[in-house]
Amino acid sequence: MPSWKDYRQTSKERGSLAFELYIVESTPAMPPEQMLAILPEHLAYQGEMEAQGKLFLAGPLSDATGEEMSGGGMIVYNASSLEEAREITENDPMHKKGGRTFTIRRWLVNEGSFSLNIGLSGQRVELAKN
Repeated sequence: MPSWKDYRQTSKERGSLAFELYIVESTPAMPPEQMLAILPEHLAYQGEMEAQGKLFLAGPLSDATGEEMSGGGMIVYNASSLEEAREITENDPMHKKGGRTFTIRRWLVNEGSFSLNIGLSGQRVELAKN
């Protein structure tokens, strides 16, 4: 496999977006009731990251059946580097206080599309499902 840097350059040269984001998979490390105690701090921190333009997307993950909550989540950060994304992730109270562990990876967004439907007077934003 080529290096990440080389592949990113190749993607740009062939006309792909090559937009780098950082994916965090957050995995439960303590019982749900203990994680719930940290949740308000975690959500406040995510709100801060969103206000700073660092948080792109985040939310909980289901279990493998798709029927139950797993206690884990996925977070996508728009950071300037892997190091910054790691620092943001380590400072999340859910990770800092041991509620969850995490793995972090670079994600090179090359393909896809999405549409937004924005209703200003109703303060509504919908991600269109094709």
